[in-house]
Amino acid sequence: MYRNILVPIAFDHDRSPDAALAVAAKLAAKGARVTLLHVMEEVPGYAIGYMPEGYLEKLSEAVKAELTALAAKVAGGEVALTRGAAGPEILAWARDNEADCIVLASHRPGITDYFLGSTASRVVRHAKCAVHVLR
Repeated sequence: MYRNILVPIAFDHDRSPDAALAVAAKLAAKGARVTLLHVMEEVPGYAIGYMPEGYLEKLSEAVKAELTALAAKVAGGEVALTRGAAGPEILAWARDNEADCIVLASHRPGITDYFLGSTASRVVRHAKCAVHVLR
């Protein structure tokens, strides 16, 4: 059983986070911390000028509200929101917060994943803790 579980949540796939949350709940020891993390990708500088004023702040608030609702479904559920590239941010959060397990949903790999690598494969290769990948 794990005491500090990280569950990265992506809202850009048509996959429900429920399976990852269920696995995290089963793997969690009594009194464990289960953190739902969403990484907001940086918006390219050229695109920021085309976004309505306050858009990123509203988006952050909406994501945080959704994460909070999901975290309420899991004992010990907490919320974290960061900005950057998903793979490195997940790894950094896990390291900095001493996560002992990462429960990560993965999509079916596309052609770009074979050349660049997917977030899940990067996390599996570089994490210093247990990683459970769901398909």
